[in-house]
Amino acid sequence: MLKGLTARAMGALPLHAVRADGLASFLGGLPADAAAFLRATGFTARQGEIALLPGAEGLAGAAVGLGQETSPWAFGGLAHALPSGSAWRLGPGPHDPALATLGWALGAYRPSRHKPAGPPPAVLEVPEQAAEAVMAAEAICAARDLINAPAADLGPGELAVAVASLASRHGGTCEIVSGEALDQGFPAVAAVGAGSPRAPRVAVLRWTGAEDGPLVALCGKGVCFDTGGLDLKAASGMLRMKKDMGGAAVVLAAAEMVMRSALPVRLLVLVGAVENAVSGTAMRPMDVLRTRRGLKVEVNNTDAEGRLVLADLLAFAAEQEPDMLIDCATLTGAARVALGPDLPALFSNDDALAGRLLAAGAAVDDPMWRMPLHDGYESWLDTPFADLSNVSAKPMAGAVVAALFLRRFVPPRLPWAHLDLYAWNDQTRPGRPEGGEAHGARALHAMIARASAEAGPSP
Repeated sequence: MLKGLTARAMGALPLHAVRADGLASFLGGLPADAAAFLRATGFTARQGEIALLPGAEGLAGAAVGLGQETSPWAFGGLAHALPSGSAWRLGPGPHDPALATLGWALGAYRPSRHKPAGPPPAVLEVPEQAAEAVMAAEAICAARDLINAPAADLGPGELAVAVASLASRHGGTCEIVSGEALDQGFPAVAAVGAGSPRAPRVAVLRWTGAEDGPLVALCGKGVCFDTGGLDLKAASGMLRMKKDMGGAAVVLAAAEMVMRSALPVRLLVLVGAVENAVSGTAMRPMDVLRTRRGLKVEVNNTDAEGRLVLADLLAFAAEQEPDMLIDCATLTGAARVALGPDLPALFSNDDALAGRLLAAGAAVDDPMWRMPLHDGYESWLDTPFADLSNVSAKPMAGAVVAALFLRRFVPPRLPWAHLDLYAWNDQTRPGRPEGGEAHGARALHAMIARASAEAGPSP
């Protein structure tokens, strides 16, 4: 089980979650001395406020203020705010035990691959109704581990193995495409990875939850490190480029939740695992690349490599005629300028799919924001030397132009969505420690669950 959670703990203390409008009632139900103590300390139940309750043997419990917060983050700071190693059980109150457990577990996480663990977090007894929350937290924390791993530890080979391991654990299959097969079947992926001594790969995971279920295709950008290629990034621009495989981590987290939930769908997950490096074999500006769909792309910026990787993945996925096709990628800085770090930019050619994603994200506190696929910018990708360029010469609407590029590789008949996400927390907040983050993964799982329930078996 994840750090910060336990099935049972001897001597677990009660944790009382309180809202301001219920404070008087809560105090009235406490022993007189405990109520007097809280009044004396000025406890008002504001969001994030914690009060330890004294008892004959030391601690008798704790009260935590929720304010108006209804998200998991109200409980996201408790594992490291309550006494190290202490054990707690949720008391009755105005909260959802599953959300509380999710927030607690996500807040307890800390990267530990190369840094000794600090003091142990406080642990929470998992309520009976929180099994799915634990599953979601485990999938999110596994994705965080992948994103946080240094590029020296997680190259294309290691990322492909992670996909295969996930498939094996849940009864799926995984084909890893490399070498000549990659050159022929995924030529744009091969071109992006040509500059690195660590050879590119495409991992193809398949899993069946119901033979007659809808086919859900998820594609993840897995650029394990991005130097920018010959259009080299500045040193400051490379500092977080180990996270450029964040899209792959997000689709793997979503896939793990789908498989562990045994949703009645057929799942296809594609991860393009590459390193965009600098060498004599790296792709060059103004090279023209083949793609799986047959379109020729002129490379006018080697640092716009993620869309080249996704182009081949989307083309392969489209050939399978999925009922929905979704890609996730840390694709553009323009999306972050527009929406900041927490909101993935959603682009879609299908209003129904976009609506489902937005509704699912809002329902599980994993939001996103829809952006336009503005046809008026389509011509910005024109070039006299190939079918299209991988970038526009105009320094505007970068996220929109990138999405328009991807749309060229998806047949209009297929419902498709693209998530341009950050995959990182710049600073530690309740439930969201600094480092890798799987933005959108819980929303994807919730949307797929709802869509599969509404769809029922295929005719």
